[in-house]
Order: sequence, then C-alpha cells, then structure tokens
Amino acid sequence: MGDSVLLTLRKIAGTDLRVSPVGLGTVKLGRDKGVKYPTGFTIPDDQQARRLLDLSRDLGINLLDTAPAYGNSEERLGPLLQNQRNHWLICSKVGEEFNPQTGESHFNFTPEHVRFSVERSLKRLQTDVIDILLVHSDGNDMDVIQRYGILEQLELLKSEGKIRAGGMSTKTIEGGIETLKRSDIAMVTYNLDYREELPVIDYALAADKGIFIKKALASGHISQGADTDPVRASFDLVLGHPGVSSAIIGTINPDHLHANVVAATESLSEGPQKN
Repeated sequence: MGDSVLLTLRKIAGTDLRVSPVGLGTVKLGRDKGVKYPTGFTIPDDQQARRLLDLSRDLGINLLDTAPAYGNSEERLGPLLQNQRNHWLICSKVGEEFNPQTGESHFNFTPEHVRFSVERSLKRLQTDVIDILLVHSDGNDMDVIQRYGILEQLELLKSEGKIRAGGMSTKTIEGGIETLKRSDIAMVTYNLDYREELPVIDYALAADKGIFIKKALASGHISQGADTDPVRASFDLVLGHPGVSSAIIGTINPDHLHANVVAATESLSEGPQKN
C-alpha cells in the first residue's frame, strides 16, 4: 500500500507516555464469541495478524489495546511483537475473565486476582512491563473502586515497575471521574450516538488526566444511515475534544484501518467538516 506515517504521537496528559491518537483494538485477534459487531468475522491467522500490525506501525499507530477477556489475544501478541516491543504501548486489563467454551465472562476484582492476572499478562505478552493497565469494569464502577481498593492496587503495581500507568475502563460518569481522581487514565464510550460520558472527558481535560475512547465508531454500527461521511464525522467529534488522548479502533480489515487513519489524520489537520 506504500504507507507513510500519518499519525503524530501526543502526550497522554499527566504521564510521560506518548501515544498515537488512534489505537488498534485486538479483541478480534483472539475472540469471536459474545462480541457485538454488525457482521460476523474470522479470527485472522498469524500471517494476517502480522500484516495488520505492520500496517498499523507504518501508519504511526503505537497503541495496542488487549485484555485477558479477549480470548487468546495476549498470547498471540507476545510472539508477534518480538523484536519490536519498544515501538508499542500495550494497554491490557484486569477484572474480566472470559470462558471460550461458554462464551461467557465473569469478574474478579480482588487484590489477589489483580496480581495473578498481571503476572499472567506479562508472561503471555512476553514482556517485563505493561505500559497501561486498566480495570475492566462490570458496570458497577463505584463499587469496584471502593470495595476492592483496586486503583490503589494499580498504584502499587506501578511502584513495583510492573505497569507504567493505570486506570479503568468505566461505564458511568461518577466512576469515570472517580477513576481520574485516583489514577492516570479513564477509558470511556463516546461516539455520534452516545455522548453521555462527555463530563468525564471534560473533567480529564481540566485535571490533566488521560482519556481513551472505546466504541468511537460504535463497534461498526455507526456507518449506517448518516448523511455525511460517518467515520470522518466520528473522528471530528472524538478527536476534536482536546481531552481525548486516543481512540481505540477494533478492525482486522487493512483497508478499513487505512481509511480510518486517513479520516482521523484529516480531522486532526483540517478540523471538523462543515455540513
């Protein structure tokens, strides 16, 4: 495709980490059960996955989003990232466990499980540090934060050098803001169809904390029935907010990935399109 670097790294507010404004979500590298996408897909083989990672790197993406709940995504990324680990920021999670036999998830937020999960992720990813570790909330954000002291657990892991930054993938405004008060980064949902968590992004901007956006393209559902180019309009909204560090895009289609990065780059350089 003859790609040149399109994305410029930016600082995650409040940290010393520099991140691409678009990150690659890797759930589709390891899990095809219990995921909410408009069409079915086949998990790519190693050659296809390697090509996708190479394209991502060529385009300037340096953020990979994975999780124990993404099937065998972590195990696959470990070997795939050998000899190029320094290029990537790896964001993984704790809290949600996925059973590939049943396609069901369960949650465990105890300090013992957090430590077990991190040590397991380090082995799977074949690395000695996870750049960003987020708690995979079950939706009861405040309960998870207050009952288990989980964000304090992340601070402990950070002090031990096992992670470089911590936070939570939240589902409520209150939980998102509390996460930012106690840690580095909140991952929130924000797209053309869902803007309820905007106060968390506003808070992050004011407090000099990081924000990752999940479902920026509404898991692929955003492209139906919009007047303007929905991908460009999505990036205009999401990356147009100065509080956003990066938007995670979970595609395994190289053409879609390339088109998404082009749209994001144009949005960042030109500003929002006028209708």
